[in-house]
Amino acid sequence: MRIISGKYKGRRFNAPKNLPARPTTDMAKEALFNILNNTYYFDELSVLDLFAGIGSISLEFASRGAAQIVSVDNHAGCIRYINSVSKEFNANITTIKSDVFKFLERTSLKADIIFADPPYTFETKQFAAISKLIFDRELLNDGGLLIIEHSKHTDLSDVEHYSYSKKYGGSTFSFFQYPEGIA
Repeated sequence: MRIISGKYKGRRFNAPKNLPARPTTDMAKEALFNILNNTYYFDELSVLDLFAGIGSISLEFASRGAAQIVSVDNHAGCIRYINSVSKEFNANITTIKSDVFKFLERTSLKADIIFADPPYTFETKQFAAISKLIFDRELLNDGGLLIIEHSKHTDLSDVEHYSYSKKYGGSTFSFFQYPEGIA
């Protein structure tokens, strides 16, 4: 894996094979950040990275200067790896080892962008539960965006607050947000 842009551009990192991670491909990550680059000033962003895995998305946000990044994952090895790479890169990433659903039920942390990359084997109702928790608990700041990465075979267009999707190879990013003027 590599960092696409920003102060760590071109730096590579490879997670140990024993970690249960399916990192976002460089092609999909580059496309996603091109979309975000046209909407946000990264140095003003607070980011919540759910099901963070090896932290590829968190590191990309850090490279681009995001103000606050919190990575949540249930696997201790993934959290240790993110902490290790974050320290090596001198990146400002806070990690939390927790089941994502339990974390969302109890947190009061709000973010501008919430990125979730749950297992592709999730059923639609599990993806919908992530969105429901985030919107019911009002965890997005005004103008905020929830992005869920999932298989191209999964359709989330019927999930409340769905806005649009973009497909890249075998991956799809579905975007969710409050209707304009509501938050």
